[in-house]
Amino acid sequence: MKPDDLNPDAGDVLLPADYPRLLEEIKARVHASRIRAAVSVNRELILLYWEIGRLILQRQEAEGWGAKVIDRLAADLGREFPDQKGFSSRNLNYMRRFAQSYPEREIVQQAAAQIPWFHNCVILDKVQDPAQREWYTRATVEHGW
Repeated sequence: MKPDDLNPDAGDVLLPADYPRLLEEIKARVHASRIRAAVSVNRELILLYWEIGRLILQRQEAEGWGAKVIDRLAADLGREFPDQKGFSSRNLNYMRRFAQSYPEREIVQQAAAQIPWFHNCVILDKVQDPAQREWYTRATVEHGW
């Protein structure tokens, strides 16, 4: 071992010469794993929101109820899941619009589930044409907007 192999931060423990490379490789894998986990969590959340939106749409069409039921649903979900944000009346209405705008689960899985919920809401607000909405969603994924 050469004197350079000593790591002063590790209590003068002799380390192999390639230790810095090992450390960098492990750190890179941890960072990559964190990113994959965040993307996976986001995908599951978007799919959950789409499913909730579909349920709301289906029930509204079948039973004819409106905004008051969504308000009650928001309150009840907020009580049941106090540590989870996202169940406000406003967000439940976004979920409904999201499911209405993307009737096919495959589209949601392929594009919309790859971007954050807020980005999906902005696209819903700003782009009315379904083909343009799909283009913006895919472009957001492709270009990291």
